[in-house]
Formats: sequence, C-alpha cells, structure tokens
Amino acid sequence: MTTLTTAGAAAPARSTRVRHAPHTRKARRKAAWIGLLAWVVGIVFCVPALWMLLTSFHSEPDAATNPPSIAAPLTLSGYKVFFGAGGGASPWPPLINSALSSVLSTALVLALSLPAAYALSIKRVRKWTDVMFFFLSTKMLPVVAGLLPVYLFAKNTGLLDNVWLLVILYTSMNLPIAVWMMQSFLADVPVSIIEAAQVDGARLPTVLLRVVAPVAAPGIAATSLICFIFSWNELLFARVLTGVRAETAPVFLTGFVTSQGLFLAQLCAASVVVSLPVLAAGFAAQDKLVQGLSLGAVK
Repeated sequence: MTTLTTAGAAAPARSTRVRHAPHTRKARRKAAWIGLLAWVVGIVFCVPALWMLLTSFHSEPDAATNPPSIAAPLTLSGYKVFFGAGGGASPWPPLINSALSSVLSTALVLALSLPAAYALSIKRVRKWTDVMFFFLSTKMLPVVAGLLPVYLFAKNTGLLDNVWLLVILYTSMNLPIAVWMMQSFLADVPVSIIEAAQVDGARLPTVLLRVVAPVAAPGIAATSLICFIFSWNELLFARVLTGVRAETAPVFLTGFVTSQGLFLAQLCAASVVVSLPVLAAGFAAQDKLVQGLSLGAVK
C-alpha cells in the first residue's frame, strides 16, 4: 500500500512537469526573439552614428560618392581641417564656450531645482500641483516666439555675443524640466531620515546637501546629464545671440555648410569631435543615469 501510494503521488508530479515543459520552451523562445529584436533595433539606431564615424575618416571625393564607398581609403584629413591645420578657424574657443555655458548652467539648474523639488515633494507647499503645471506650461511656448524679445533685451543691455547670456538662457530653459524630474525623484526619499536629521539639529542646507542629495544621487545625475545635453546641443539662441567671442560648438558646425558646397567628410569629423563630450559624460554616468530614470518605477 505504501508503494502504491507513493507511486500514485509521484505520477501527478511527473505529469505536471511534462505539462509545463512546452510552456517553458515557448517562454524561452519568446524571450530569445525579443532579445534578437532588441539587438536589431539597437543596431539600426547605431548605424547613422557609425556611418558618420566612418565618413569622417574618408576624403571629400570618397565621402561624396553615390552610392557611398564603404571600402574607401581612410584618412585623417577631415580632423586636420577641423583643428585648423589648413589655416581655418580654431575649434577650441567654440568648444570652450559650449563647455562653459553647459557646465555653469547645469550647476545653476541643480542649485535651484533641488530646493524647489524639496518644497514640492517632501515639504509640499499649498497648491503644489498648480506650481508644477506652471513649470510645465513654460515649455509649451515655442522657442522662436521668445527669440525676438530675448534678442532685444540682449541688445539693449549689451549682452550680445556674451557667454554669460547663454548661461542665463540655458538655466531658465532647463529649470522647468529639472524641477519636474527632481520632484519625482525626491518623492521617493524616506521622510523618516529627514526628520531624524532635523531632530539632530540639522538645518535645511545641511539636510539638502548631506541627507537628500546622497539618497537622490541617481536622480540628480540623470537630471544633470539631460540638462547638460540640452545645453550642449542648443543651436537657435546661440546662432542668433552670438557672433565671434561667444560662438558655441553647434554654431561652429554650421560653418562647414557653405555656398561652395557641403564638405561632408569635414562635417562628419567635426560632428564626431563635438559629440565626444556628451558621449563621455553619458558613459561615465551610465549607471547613475539608468538608476535615476528608473527610480520610482518599482515600488
């Protein structure tokens, strides 16, 4: 009887394993197809950047061929022209202007958005949702609509072709999105640790710098990286409001499209160099960026 009972009890277990095996194989095949699709989509998104990188190492005649010549000889002539080897303009002043305006504006955005997000998420003010909507509504105005007033203001105050004007503009442009992002990140900070710090006598600046900032470091990193990218890539205001002294890297890139034609190899070389700071910043902060963008997604 014991043997029969044991055998009878073991039979359903074997049938259960057999019944679930096809579902397991089906799930594995589905996961494999999804992974393959993700790789294909990733490669498709990387093809333009890889093509730009390859074209930057071609000569102008090879870069202008149609259909493109993939196996053309490689050369550094485009990079030499970009760095002024042929007597052209030096790229270092525009690169320095872009770095200065982007880094300073990002620092100002973080200094302003952190206490604002603290007031909107942890120590919430009255009608904080209306405040958040106001920040969002500032992004609804087309950039072109504010171009003429900003130009007239810069002209009357003597700030045309001044990098500090770009710092102020980039700060005001990125502040709303930074407050929105920081508010969602700081909403996940445990209130108990803030109250414990306040019981120990910590004032608001100490709470923000030594308690809130370390906990929300991934969110702060994601916000700063996005603000830096937006500032670095901005072209319209920099094109209209700068000339020679405050020219930025995106404006410098437009100089390779002239009335004599499009210098494709030189333009690709310049684009690769200008893209390197953003790529380096993203690679350095990739772990914090992923944590920050996914912060609060899983409760």
